Amino acid sequence: MRWKLLLPGIVLLAVIWLVSFVTSQPLKGIATEESANPTTGIDESIQKVNTFFTRRWASEDLQPTKTADELAVLRRIALALMGTVPSLEEIRAFEQDSGPDRLQRWTARFLHDQRYFDYFAERLARGFVGVEEGQFIVYRRDRFLRWLSEQLEANRPYPELVREMIAGNGLWTDQPEVNFVMAGYNDGEGFNQNKLAGRAVRAFLGQRIDCAQCHDHPFDHWKQNEFAGLAAHFGQLKLSPVGVREDRDLKFEVEDRNTLEKKVVEPEVPFGEKWEPTDGTGRERLATWVTHSENRRFERAIVNRVWGLLFGRSWIEPVDDLPDPPGDQIPGPQVEGAKHPKALKAGEQDLLDVLGADFREHRYDLRRLIEVILASNPFLLESKSDLDDGPRLEQMKEHFAIFPLTRLRPEQIIGSLLQSSSLTTIDQNSHLISRFIKLTRSNEFVKEYGDLGENELEDRAGTIPQALLRMNGNLVRETIDATPFSASGRISGMAKEDRQCLELCFLIGLTRRPTDDEFTELLPLLSDQRPDGKDNLMSRGNRVEDIYWILFNSPEFAWNH
Repeated sequence: MRWKLLLPGIVLLAVIWLVSFVTSQPLKGIATEESANPTTGIDESIQKVNTFFTRRWASEDLQPTKTADELAVLRRIALALMGTVPSLEEIRAFEQDSGPDRLQRWTARFLHDQRYFDYFAERLARGFVGVEEGQFIVYRRDRFLRWLSEQLEANRPYPELVREMIAGNGLWTDQPEVNFVMAGYNDGEGFNQNKLAGRAVRAFLGQRIDCAQCHDHPFDHWKQNEFAGLAAHFGQLKLSPVGVREDRDLKFEVEDRNTLEKKVVEPEVPFGEKWEPTDGTGRERLATWVTHSENRRFERAIVNRVWGLLFGRSWIEPVDDLPDPPGDQIPGPQVEGAKHPKALKAGEQDLLDVLGADFREHRYDLRRLIEVILASNPFLLESKSDLDDGPRLEQMKEHFAIFPLTRLRPEQIIGSLLQSSSLTTIDQNSHLISRFIKLTRSNEFVKEYGDLGENELEDRAGTIPQALLRMNGNLVRETIDATPFSASGRISGMAKEDRQCLELCFLIGLTRRPTDDEFTELLPLLSDQRPDGKDNLMSRGNRVEDIYWILFNSPEFAWNH
């Protein structure tokens, strides 16, 4: 029983030691990890993209904005790849990196980080399987996410992933890729072949054909019988004790619109028949057809989605409703201009084809594709312009002659809030408790803030409840509290000089230093001995908390710019 008497003292000593250890860590001279090397030979690919935009801007008589500050670009890269602002530790290391092309090297470094594997896996999964958790017994989205994260880490060629998702067999726990088809399973009803066909075409070919499930598409060339032919590829799916498998005795039937009788539909594709092999299961044949090297829709779809995830806005919108590739249109009714806001001039190649061909030529390397896009001129531009011409400014936005201002997704908001509460990087090397807190708080915040769902690239206005949550929410209050463990607490205790203190707050929260006007406006908040409302003078920690609160609630914090 003596240990029970000693326990409070042991706990107290442990806390004292931990506080002493945490607060003794220096703010400067943080050791940097060796940056991962960028992919070799990407300069030519970057130049292809830059040449496309140079010609596009010239043809539209557009003058692009100036090149952005490197810290602003670093913030964009971190938000795009990992869903968080860079930590003070990373900012210090970046600024100490005096080598050439440091943005490219830090892009490569982030692309080898577990935070990228996990965050980007979630972004892609939303397009592949949606956001619903489904029936836990027969569908494991968490396993699918882990599998997708592992594939990004291994940097496997993209077509291999897609073929496994479409044609995979086995248990959804042991073979997580089969959760793609299990997302189309309903207990008591079985597999929904129509849902799977629509999802496969939207996710992997970037075109919406769901409307053709019930009738010929009113605004496009898709026919109902073509949709049925695609759905028939999933017609032999069966759930067995060993998981997903094919049952060749099963037939896919649809109701004839005229006779109202059931009729068997054989698997068929609406175009590119020569790309589909004659042997293999229906899903294996469909997977080969979807990922065929001549199927330009396949490469264009993922390029448009990745572009959208990096910029916050896809090249063509909506991200999964692309027009047919130029020169490869399918005959049928199409609304002129309805699905391609960037009309091509004679002899001009579309950006999706420029990047798509390069993606194909380099073994469908997703990591390389991202490096090329993030090093291209449009990503490096400023997001502000002195132009006072509204229509002209809209034209600049349309052609990416200015970096697009977009609202941060909920995951990026909470990721940035949590990272701003720490001076060191919160990543896979952090303490288990830190990672657990980040996970649970992130899930709670996204749910309360409002999950954007699978259509997260659609432009949506902010809401009053979202603003109030950032102003008064428990998480924000806990994040800004000046404790011995928090960034605000450590800054208030160690950065005795007010200018250094304010600079650190800005670097941590906004990834930049204050302007002269901001120094003039905010320094008095740190130096004034103001009352706290209880007839006491505010502590320095309380004053740093106020600075944090101001920064977290600024529009700049909640936008990508």
